[in-house]
Amino acid sequence: MSQDFPDDNFPANTDHRRRHSAKVVDGPGKAASRAMLRAVGFTDGDFKKPQVGIASTWSRVTPCNSHINVLAEAASEGADAAGGKGVIFNTITISDGIANGTEGMKYSMASREIIADSIEAVSGCEGFDGVVAIGGCDKNMPGCMIGLARLDRPSIFVYGGTIQPGAGHTDIVSVFEAMGAYSQGNKSLIEVKQIEETAIPGPGSCGGMYTANTMASAIEAMGMSLPNSSAQEAVSQTKNDDSRAAGEAVLKLLELDLKPSDIMTRKAFENAITVVIALGGSTNAVLHLLAIANTIGVDLTLDDFTEIGKRVPVLADVRPSGHYMMSELVAIGGIQPMMKILLDAGLLHGDCITVTGKTLAENLAGVKPYPMDQAIIKPLDNPIKTSSHLRILYGNLAPEGAVAKITGKEGTRFTGRARVFNSEEEAQARINDLTVVAGDVVVIRYEGPKGGPGMREMLTPTSAITGRGLGDKVALITDGRFSGGSHGFVVGHITPEAFVGGPIGLIEDGDEITIDAENDVMTLHIDDAEMDRRRAAWKRPAPRYTRGTLAKYAKTVSSASLGAVTDLPEALED
Repeated sequence: MSQDFPDDNFPANTDHRRRHSAKVVDGPGKAASRAMLRAVGFTDGDFKKPQVGIASTWSRVTPCNSHINVLAEAASEGADAAGGKGVIFNTITISDGIANGTEGMKYSMASREIIADSIEAVSGCEGFDGVVAIGGCDKNMPGCMIGLARLDRPSIFVYGGTIQPGAGHTDIVSVFEAMGAYSQGNKSLIEVKQIEETAIPGPGSCGGMYTANTMASAIEAMGMSLPNSSAQEAVSQTKNDDSRAAGEAVLKLLELDLKPSDIMTRKAFENAITVVIALGGSTNAVLHLLAIANTIGVDLTLDDFTEIGKRVPVLADVRPSGHYMMSELVAIGGIQPMMKILLDAGLLHGDCITVTGKTLAENLAGVKPYPMDQAIIKPLDNPIKTSSHLRILYGNLAPEGAVAKITGKEGTRFTGRARVFNSEEEAQARINDLTVVAGDVVVIRYEGPKGGPGMREMLTPTSAITGRGLGDKVALITDGRFSGGSHGFVVGHITPEAFVGGPIGLIEDGDEITIDAENDVMTLHIDDAEMDRRRAAWKRPAPRYTRGTLAKYAKTVSSASLGAVTDLPEALED
């Protein structure tokens, strides 16, 4: 008996908000579906309501996500109160902070795709009409957004919120840098343990303008979160209220039939990039925004970051390159007053529609300015840097581009001799035993999306270099990537990566390398004939994984310059 079998008790669905759930629960032929749902709490009345999936990344794996079950409950209650039926389901998270410097970190970028796949799979299978996705740790945000983009159903993202500072104004990066200081003999094990025990006081995402806070801010600027969602402490009534409001707001989006593709336009991505630059945000935003744009069908390239960066200054004095933490920015009003400043200066597109159903300009109309005595957000006429800290570099080392985070504090040009390593572990050992010295350009290769596989982030080696006091004396380049907590003279996302024959795989110990962040060029100082000789002699190494998640990831992942996505048609055709 089909779901369309005529029956007066099951009239055809006329509620446009239920275009997906009606196919799953309406009609005599769907009695079995309803029977299953009754066992998880559905009533007769619930089957007539729009269903809202609540994608929770709750886990005890990491403090970034350990409280998200509470936020998911609040979002579900909000959906119910607004006339919908909230249904909570879980997706995964991993912890970059825990896995950094280990083989397990190779699963980090793969987890972004698994999160997206699982949100798409559950919501598509169960027939959810709308979705609230709640994320905390770094890959949660882009993973959730890619999943929402694939589904293109009325949706909202909720950020799990930032952690409070540890004792002595410390955070997770303080611990990594203390480890580097210990290897140099500048801290004792007792001092390291004291920082270890107090730097992470409870739930919430890492406290600087690292990847989690950067991406949360970008998503809010894009219009996919409610106003101020990016700037709330994880354990707070405001974050609970934000989650409940998101559940309620999805019902309004369903009524308006306002979908991610209506919100995540080209202008919306330009707004996100502008806010990331103004905040001095993570290089990972480049990778993730490219991936989200690719999924939703917006043409976005590395060069767009350069063009926008020419007119947008860095305003926020926040970690890792600055002084303040996200909780301190929260205390003075979050990113909304800064966005109002940018809007008034013509640097944001105010006509972009958002998940409130209003435009960005309408959302910002009543925002109050920062307190006069605050020192975190600098004025436009006296910025920290007059142009972007995110530099897209090209040259004979990066024909398809590379991404650097150059604030100017570490200088804008570096020339040194190559010290080459074929894995993060090799480099870390030589940094710790003092083999790496001032004037070196540390080259860490075969860590790209395919070669790693997984494109590990180099927080452990960059923190060790900083901890040794060499942050402005040693450069580090890689086809891997960096944590939002990394700082110093660092260049990542070098493409093509070594595993596919990129020039980074042809560097030899002692080669002279120049990184020029003024002209956005990185150069390996050998002539074309020598480059050709090395290329002819190069052989691709055997894959490190031949079965399982990482093998599948390596087979399907695109170049970092395209966002390292795994569902490009050409990859799926092979």
